[in-house]
Amino acid sequence: MKRTDLAKADAKKLLNQAGPRALPSGAAGTPQPDRREQRERDRALGLVPFAVKLNGDLVKQLQALAQERGVDMNVLVAEVLQKGLAA
Repeated sequence: MKRTDLAKADAKKLLNQAGPRALPSGAAGTPQPDRREQRERDRALGLVPFAVKLNGDLVKQLQALAQERGVDMNVLVAEVLQKGLAA
């Protein structure tokens, strides 16, 4: 086994010892939903993943607006797209 393979195996062991889902520092008491469960919930709501590449300045504007309004980025982008398409 190569030296890099050993290092990768050691890293995997460490990650597995930490647990399958290490909680982020801000969410100490709330368990995060499984990715599969989240996809099922999104599918039930009729949500479809839609990846786009945007200019960094535009993303910063969207993030600031979402934080100002106190809404999720997904909700904000949906609102902006609906208003833009209606115009």
